[in-house]
Amino acid sequence: MTDKSLLQAEEDAFLQHLLLQSETPEMKLFPELADTEPQFTVVTPEPGVCVKTKDNKGEKVFINICKTSQMPSPRDITEEELVELLDQEVPDYRIPMSIGEPHAELDKSGKGCTAYDVMISDEFMAKVQKSHIFNGFFMSVLYEGLENKFNIMLDRNWTQLKNRKCLGNLHEHHVRAKSKPRILEVQPSETTEKEKEKAESVSKPLITEVDSSTSGEAEQNVGKTLEEPECVIMQEPKKGYPEFLVAEIRLPKVKSSRTVDLDLGEDRVLLKAHPDLYSLDIYLPFDILQDESGAQFNRNTKVLTLTLPVKPT
Repeated sequence: MTDKSLLQAEEDAFLQHLLLQSETPEMKLFPELADTEPQFTVVTPEPGVCVKTKDNKGEKVFINICKTSQMPSPRDITEEELVELLDQEVPDYRIPMSIGEPHAELDKSGKGCTAYDVMISDEFMAKVQKSHIFNGFFMSVLYEGLENKFNIMLDRNWTQLKNRKCLGNLHEHHVRAKSKPRILEVQPSETTEKEKEKAESVSKPLITEVDSSTSGEAEQNVGKTLEEPECVIMQEPKKGYPEFLVAEIRLPKVKSSRTVDLDLGEDRVLLKAHPDLYSLDIYLPFDILQDESGAQFNRNTKVLTLTLPVKPT
């Protein structure tokens, strides 16, 4: 085999490795980053409010909207900002919630009914209870979530119970633990010019850039606005629904990955570089598989590369 054909074989193997990385639950692209911490946290919610409605068969349905401090809140926006988002064809505003399995209960007359427990953050619960606009939007999202998950249809006419905060006993929820991947650091000496050329020849036809217009504002620290680093998000394949995203974050002032804190949500990337160097909070265009994601910081180029497998449709 010639040197050229050997290089082609290596590139083909590399491409196959990328495209098949989601076949098993372990972290494929960077196996040394596999997290041994529990993937889920057991949470017992607190009662919030209970609403009553009916399904398409006329049977009573109760929805226990409960709260916890262990659920993340959606990004903080005003009523005016929400109204503007609602004018969009697909509002770019997501509400983290945990929908539990249905459980059989008895109503006040002793007749059988079905109850669902839906858990949101206590902070967002307070906002929903104070604002008719947020309450209306949340109930629309809640109905859609229940109907999609359990293949049911619910009557949009609902009533909030005045004298009770929940029906039956609230069940435990298994909430995905926050993903905090270690960052694999590449020493400058490990990246030769030939390796750079090879990486470029493989990656250029593999990815294409997509918009990420929902970048959050940089956080403030001790009255100082931290710099938001340059971030480019790409997808593979370049057309249609992607198999994974690649995010390249340029951190020219960072000397070591040990000074970078990185958190991944289902559709969110949070980054903080110390001491007071960078802050990044962006929403991704697709939901990702946090536990299978990888992060690699190149000390030579000062680029943090995130490889984020996308949840299948």
